[in-house]
Amino acid sequence: MIFKVYYQENNTEVPVRENTKTLYIEAESEKDVRTKLNNRGYNIEYVQAVKGAFLTYEQKSEHFKVLEN
Repeated sequence: MIFKVYYQENNTEVPVRENTKTLYIEAESEKDVRTKLNNRGYNIEYVQAVKGAFLTYEQKSEHFKVLEN
């Protein structure tokens, strides 16, 4: 399953909406996503499953790139 992750690059700073970034990752569950990204030092704000029409829409974006882990 593909997940969209909203995160801040530095987990020691207070989250600021304007600095929120996104990435896409393939994983079995939200827990699996967090485990895969644990060593990167990200402040993960939200993990959202992407499927169906939402996945089709996201795939049309030039920013859609599934993270290879």
